[in-house]
Amino acid sequence: MIQPQMSNQSVSNPWYKEISNKQWRSLLASSFGWMLDAMDVMLYSMVLVYIMKDLNMTQSIAGFLATLTLLSSAIGGLLFGIFADKFGRVRALIVSVFVYSIFTALCGFSQTVTQLAIFRLLLGLGMGGEWVAGAALVTESWPAQHRGKAMGFVQSSWAIGYILAAIVAAILIPLGGWRAVFFFGILPALIILIFRRGTEEPEIWQTRSKQRKGKTNKGSLLQLFRPGIRKWTIIGSLLSICAQFGYWGLFTWIPAYLATPVNEGGAGLDIVKSTTWIVIMQIGAWFGYSLFGLMADRFGRKSTFILFFGLAAILVPVYGLIHQSTALLLIGPFVAFFGSGYFSGFGSVLAELFPTEVRATAQGFCYNFGRALAAFAPTIIGMLASSFGLGGAFGFLTIAFVIAVFLVIFFLPETKGWQLK
Repeated sequence: MIQPQMSNQSVSNPWYKEISNKQWRSLLASSFGWMLDAMDVMLYSMVLVYIMKDLNMTQSIAGFLATLTLLSSAIGGLLFGIFADKFGRVRALIVSVFVYSIFTALCGFSQTVTQLAIFRLLLGLGMGGEWVAGAALVTESWPAQHRGKAMGFVQSSWAIGYILAAIVAAILIPLGGWRAVFFFGILPALIILIFRRGTEEPEIWQTRSKQRKGKTNKGSLLQLFRPGIRKWTIIGSLLSICAQFGYWGLFTWIPAYLATPVNEGGAGLDIVKSTTWIVIMQIGAWFGYSLFGLMADRFGRKSTFILFFGLAAILVPVYGLIHQSTALLLIGPFVAFFGSGYFSGFGSVLAELFPTEVRATAQGFCYNFGRALAAFAPTIIGMLASSFGLGGAFGFLTIAFVIAVFLVIFFLPETKGWQLK
């Protein structure tokens, strides 16, 4: 089990000079995998308005397809977590990227809603697996005093992927329609091959892997509910439910919200403005992801979580009430900063709560069990939108953020500086 030991940090050199080439390599591999994961997954949101028209989908069905992807990603995260504990973090990372890349491209061949649903279902398996493998790779490779920063940088790549999805959609939709946007999704499978070379398994995993040879594999789900670990499994899962419900309920629908006419509860922006607004919003998210990690390493995980969840609870419903384009442009980066930056804390906190032999399994279970239940957020928001409009439906997400604040205050321990065991 992990003991709350504080590590010593050098004060003579800048922190980045304490990081080895091997550690930087693990960060880059995980970051690019997560960035391209975001791009492939969010391509659906970028072309959602066009798919709805072409395949005659209602908002409820469109939201259900997003839910389906998140549900399968929960299963993928669980399976790849077990895979990563047994066969290695790097192998799991590579396989997961190939899975989500191939099935994103196949979405472009969909002729019916059923076909699209199947491809989105299979895509989700790789989506869920990438986060688990990448988080375990980085948190086990980087020193304790810089673990929060590392995961902040990795998580910030999601915002870059979101921006890429918006840009790709803006360029390819006029040229080849929404199908061409999905075809572009095969790119990550090619890029990840570059980062495969030179990326090694963390030493702590290699050591434990050698120790486990000839013994029964302990990286199983049952181990997550043994005494001493069970409480962290429950707390991590509950926090993940709240965080992901708020995020996916909002960001799955923001591109559609910006493009939907005002008389239907949206902002009524054209494709150029929608893309610009999304890019600027995700720049705010990038800063949120990055600064969360820096703040968590300096001020602690708990206080940083409370700040981000608390302000998200305030800003998200305000954003839904605004329909004026300039106001949306101004408040959007702050909504994304606090409404998504908190994800940077999950990788480090979950790594610090669990021992090495079940770390990836635990990260996969907590993060993706939360995602499985939060997967219904896009569907719920889509259903509520029929009565309140998309903007009005966003206000219901405040409940999830408020519950998250209370979970952190009363149940989450401060894990800053804990050494991995």
